[in-house]
Amino acid sequence: MNKATIFGALLTLGVVLLAVWAYWPVPAAPVPQPEPAMVIETPVVVVPTSTVSVIGKSVAGRDITAHTFGNGENDVLFVGGIHGGYEENTVRLAEGVIEEFQINQMVIPENVTVHIIPNLNPDGYAQPAQASKQARRFNGNDIDLNRNFDCRWAATSTWLGQTVSAGASAFSEPEAAALRDYVLANTPEGVVFWHSKGGAVFTSECGAGVLPGTETIMNTYATAAGYEAAGLWTAYPITGDAEGWLASIGIPAVTVELETRDLIEWTKNWAGVLATLGLYAD
Repeated sequence: MNKATIFGALLTLGVVLLAVWAYWPVPAAPVPQPEPAMVIETPVVVVPTSTVSVIGKSVAGRDITAHTFGNGENDVLFVGGIHGGYEENTVRLAEGVIEEFQINQMVIPENVTVHIIPNLNPDGYAQPAQASKQARRFNGNDIDLNRNFDCRWAATSTWLGQTVSAGASAFSEPEAAALRDYVLANTPEGVVFWHSKGGAVFTSECGAGVLPGTETIMNTYATAAGYEAAGLWTAYPITGDAEGWLASIGIPAVTVELETRDLIEWTKNWAGVLATLGLYAD
């Protein structure tokens, strides 16, 4: 094969390769795909419920309210102000506990519902500071509410050596009836009443001995708060008291007596409240 032939063949091959290269499809560059959005799972947080309701009216038509926090099956009730302005620090203490739960409900155990009636005697609470002890302690009918419940009820009873009216019958007063109806509707596992003054925690009974669990509540609150665990009240005879009525229907109840009628003794009582709720956490 001469050089001319070889050269011609190479030239033809080059032309063919150039044509193939010119028309060969070039793969398209990949189109960038957007990054998939990051999915962040929000944890499910069960927030305790909080409600306030009017559970009754006083003799003068003032609202009696109850605040509830939590959604557990074990109900615990705290009551302040049964003796109105004479024990006004118990109302302020109850209001302080309500405010604390409004800020931080997560301190309430999961299986507990807290009920707080801050002021069972708004008419006595509304009396001016210069009014008599009796006017500030009694309700609008001049009746000692903590003698108007159905436990050894009598038409008259005693308070610090004085004879006091206990009403026409057990639960004759709208304030006592409001507490009765609320308790029967919610059936608390335990009840704590705030009173003043005494610096001690007392148990309750209504003729059949102290209910099981009552002393546990007393000892728990007293230890946490630094009050005396005093057992049953023996200073003078009492009839128609709310704590005794609760014992008569099978609900343990204790009386917490603050040390003064001025201070709410917050650190002590907040510790007592949390310790009491802890009893029902399991």
